[in-house]
Amino acid sequence: MQKIENIVIVGGGTSGWLAAGIIAARHQGRMPADFTVTLVESPNVPIIGVGEGTWPTLRTTLAKIGVSETDFFRECNATFKQGARFAKWTTGEANEGYYHPLMLPQGFQRVNMAAHWLADHHHQSFCDAVTPQGLLCDDGLAPKTIATPEYDAVANYAYHLDAGKFAGFLQRHCTEKLGVRHILADVGHVNQAENGDVTGVVTEQAGEITGDLFIDCTGFSALLIGKTLGVPFKSCADVLFCDTALAIQVPYESEDAPIASHTISTAQTAGWIWDIGLPHRRGTGHVYSSSHISDEDAERELRAYLGPVGEKADMRKIKIRGGHRETFWKNNVVAVGLAAGFLEPLEASAIVLIELSAKLIAEQMPVCREVMDIIAARFNTTTHYRWGRIIDFLKLHYVLTKRTDSDFWRDNVRADTIPDRLRDLMTLWKYQPPWFHDEFDRIDEVFPAASYQYVLYGMQFGTEVSHAALAGEARVAEQTRREAAVQTQRMRAGLPRHRDLIRRIVEHGMPAI
Repeated sequence: MQKIENIVIVGGGTSGWLAAGIIAARHQGRMPADFTVTLVESPNVPIIGVGEGTWPTLRTTLAKIGVSETDFFRECNATFKQGARFAKWTTGEANEGYYHPLMLPQGFQRVNMAAHWLADHHHQSFCDAVTPQGLLCDDGLAPKTIATPEYDAVANYAYHLDAGKFAGFLQRHCTEKLGVRHILADVGHVNQAENGDVTGVVTEQAGEITGDLFIDCTGFSALLIGKTLGVPFKSCADVLFCDTALAIQVPYESEDAPIASHTISTAQTAGWIWDIGLPHRRGTGHVYSSSHISDEDAERELRAYLGPVGEKADMRKIKIRGGHRETFWKNNVVAVGLAAGFLEPLEASAIVLIELSAKLIAEQMPVCREVMDIIAARFNTTTHYRWGRIIDFLKLHYVLTKRTDSDFWRDNVRADTIPDRLRDLMTLWKYQPPWFHDEFDRIDEVFPAASYQYVLYGMQFGTEVSHAALAGEARVAEQTRREAAVQTQRMRAGLPRHRDLIRRIVEHGMPAI
């Protein structure tokens, strides 16, 4: 019986250090006597460093690995994220847009407010009818106060962060507090056993580093899962067309300019522009389909969006190979992060997939090699499901468009580009709105039914509802609507400006848990 005691993570960046922190924190009681976590990364390979949006899951992750939220804000140039606003996605008109907030609709566990809103929704958007969060974003407010303890929330939130600083922050925490061994070395060769298992990575500076379980965090190069084990890559280019991004970091027009507490995603001729506010700058970029627009025209659209602040800013081009590995865990190698796959960052799915994968590895850590393949099969089933549902959800944003002003938008609504599961659900949703009791009942769902509601009804999707069928819960729905209105009024009156709270956190800190 070969025990699994030595975990080797190959590659750093956000994926490597998040995986190291999650695994080491989970197995602290065994370290270092009979369990070690070693991270090997090249001193010569820069990280991609553009993943600046996260999910609320990161709050739980950081708390579990023992990070101070105040330190995180101070060292990673972090801000609060309360969701995303999608502008010009439905009709392309100048003032058209909707929110996908991070709060569930009011009373979500007891009544499906989407159905009642559909029956009488002419005076208010779906988001504003069921949650205060869209209006909090419009008002430039934060999701908590300076008196709210670390990781607690008044309104649910995630983060925007400086990806380069976040990796360094995690590195220091993992090595200084969690006992992760850090080796700076270039991997030149990978040794394998007769059964295909990786036995060690041979480095130029530190010799061979052996292990029992290897986690591939080598990014797009996929050194272990791809180059060594030969696991094929499954493209989703037939569903999601965007394959290129141009990234620019720009300053604010003034030091006290408001910081958006949501990601802004603005549709363009053949893609969309992201706009993320950090305390000292905005991170922006144009994600587009190179078969529908030239690089030059894509750059012109991005610079036109940015105006004077973007005229001379340096631009970085990033190729997007949309899709994922056919297998994520093969033999004794698990792919995490970009080595596992990549999708356009429309709903900030990159970091959450790292979190979910590392959490599953940590929780299901095989005791010995004999059971590893059983756990790997379970991991692969769950992870395949998650990737598939994210692809469905991203595609939903495109297939609901009413835009016909370019080939890009016309091509996105073609039936042959829509995954079968999504097509079936959209047929179902013509007659009943999504809810958690129905098609979203798996514990490993990535997006809840509420997320689908926000996008569907933010983009004017039509669902037929029967007034007679709703009559039995009309009183509950009306009470829930009033509760939402009171909550909205209270939060808008009691929450601080976003930039003001960030400044106070940096200067004074938040109360500890």
